[in-house]
Amino acid sequence: MEALVASGSNYFNMQTINEAAMEALVSSDSVGRTSFQWGGSISAIFLLILNRSIGRRSFFQTSLLVLYLFTSFPSVLFKLFRGDFGQWISFLAVAANLSFPNIFPAAGAGFPLFVITPDWIADGLRESIAGAILCIAVGVLLVIAEIRAIGGLRNCECDLYYFGFCLGIAVLFFFTVLYIWMGNW
Repeated sequence: MEALVASGSNYFNMQTINEAAMEALVSSDSVGRTSFQWGGSISAIFLLILNRSIGRRSFFQTSLLVLYLFTSFPSVLFKLFRGDFGQWISFLAVAANLSFPNIFPAAGAGFPLFVITPDWIADGLRESIAGAILCIAVGVLLVIAEIRAIGGLRNCECDLYYFGFCLGIAVLFFFTVLYIWMGNW
């Protein structure tokens, strides 16, 4: 009788372990996507702040970072910005740009991208491998643009701006590669 109980408890333990492993796999799927969305977005916003306040104010880098944000923005905030709230913010950003172009020089020009993009394009980029590949391409283009802006690798000066920019790019690549590696699309 004890052997039967022991074999039954072993079966129960194995079944519990299998269920826990499957639950961990399912939760790792959402953890990878969530870390990509939040970590990538925070680093992209950090790079936007660096670019617009300390850096050379490159519109090319700003456009690339807005495209990265479009594909990696957290789902909760993305849905909020695609609704009525986002339409009002987009309207105010465009109106401020038209009324005061010296104060708001196309700072909010990327925001209408969140609002007016058709759902099938937005969902296709955000929920497939195409969005992750686009994020890798944006990261590579950001690195190339920054190397060109500083005059090549020979003229690389190590100051706080470049260190922060390199750190932000490294975090962008880390979360994007983690997302691709975990296969969460």
